[in-house]
Amino acid sequence: MAEFTLIIGNKNYSSWSLRPWLWMKHLGIEFDEIIVPLYQPETNEKLSVYFSNDKVPVLLHNNFEVWDSLSICEYVAELFPQNLYWDPKHKAVMRSLCAEMHSSFASLRSELPMNCGRQPSPLAVSDACQADINRIQDLWRHAAKYSDEKAGWLFGSFSIADAMFAPVALRFHLYAIPLDKPAGDYVERLLRHPAMLEWVAAGQAESWIIESEER
Repeated sequence: MAEFTLIIGNKNYSSWSLRPWLWMKHLGIEFDEIIVPLYQPETNEKLSVYFSNDKVPVLLHNNFEVWDSLSICEYVAELFPQNLYWDPKHKAVMRSLCAEMHSSFASLRSELPMNCGRQPSPLAVSDACQADINRIQDLWRHAAKYSDEKAGWLFGSFSIADAMFAPVALRFHLYAIPLDKPAGDYVERLLRHPAMLEWVAAGQAESWIIESEER
């Protein structure tokens, strides 16, 4: 049994689960995973044993429980300080991006749900959703000001910010959203990450269907 256990939802649909899963995979941390299919009759019962209010993801570590994607990512990063390579200004800007991703973009989430099994094709979006898309590209451009490297990630090296925006990159791909070239290149880079390829393939292999998430 691994030291860490990550409880996640369906890989096809659960964007919040993807974030810490991708971050931990990128760091090379070994962990067990437990998938609890969402919106099933037994979902709440299976999640009721955790303190997450019947939500995923949840990280278990030596009888300690952490819930919420951003908290899990930050907790893991602090356990492995060799990965904390940002100076205070970079870290502050990175956390600002993560917090905005965490709390905003309701129209994008509603109109463009994550669905790994969707065949990429365009979908008309509202003005509010387009405003979300534009703001995300602005955030990505802003992050580039704080990157001293040309590795192609938001802050040079792969960071929590990249993990937090991974589901958005996947949405942009699945719904064929027109992007400026830097944003398009970034999306392609994220989708080629080995852990992203692994997650998407697993999501596509799932048999659970959530009708409300199908577009």
